[in-house]
Amino acid sequence: MRFAKRFRVKPGTRITLAGHDPGDTTGFEDKKSVEKQIQKNLKRLSELQYLLYAENKRSLLVVLQAMDAGGKDGTIRHVMGPLNPQSCRVVSFKTPTAEELAHDFLWRIHRATPRTGEILIFNRSHYEDVLIVRVHGLVPKSVWSRRYDQINALEKILAQNNTHILKFFLHISKDEQLERLKARLDDPTKRWKANSGDFDEREYWDAYTRAYEVALRKCSTEHAPWFIIPANKKWFRNFVVSEILVEYLSNLRMKFPEAAADPPVIEPDHSA
Repeated sequence: MRFAKRFRVKPGTRITLAGHDPGDTTGFEDKKSVEKQIQKNLKRLSELQYLLYAENKRSLLVVLQAMDAGGKDGTIRHVMGPLNPQSCRVVSFKTPTAEELAHDFLWRIHRATPRTGEILIFNRSHYEDVLIVRVHGLVPKSVWSRRYDQINALEKILAQNNTHILKFFLHISKDEQLERLKARLDDPTKRWKANSGDFDEREYWDAYTRAYEVALRKCSTEHAPWFIIPANKKWFRNFVVSEILVEYLSNLRMKFPEAAADPPVIEPDHSA
């Protein structure tokens, strides 16, 4: 199953999110139909993470973007959760601090990128600066319109320095978002996540959709591709993301390094 090819945004392709079904499951019926494969993927992903860490020649940056309640946290928990935290981290980008605002918008991003041998997940990312910033007019168009090229330039620098980049837009419908936001209010274990601002932001759904369409078109490149992941069904979202990660890392043809020196010969102790 080559999900990477199916859901990848080809560079320069004009994107209309209305043409991508967020409820698509490509014929799979339910969670049970993919559960074994997901577990197989997670086991393989852990093996590939260990190999990436041991080889220590490259890194992987995973970017997660979505509308509010789109499933970023759930994807991290269910797909990346089993990974070894020694070489897998999550960075969440909130409202910029005073120090961050005193620098260019990519300063806080570049300093957070992964070290060699590491998998790093961005929970929201530098794309907020062409999404919420654009939708709410936080800076003039003359400023945010230049940022697509600046983002592409940064991602190219990272790729040229052996950071592999995979970017996932978790695509949900407006109705599904409403159901998830309501569910937070009904569930005592999720109520803490409820935010009135999330409901207010629904008024800007169409504006965010247009902003995402432009970002996906302008910033999906050969070295840093975007994938539009149907995410109404959480199990299918996890299945697709895990499949793409395993496929991509497997294709890197990583190898364990040779020992730095010949291991010493340990003679048996006969003194006992």
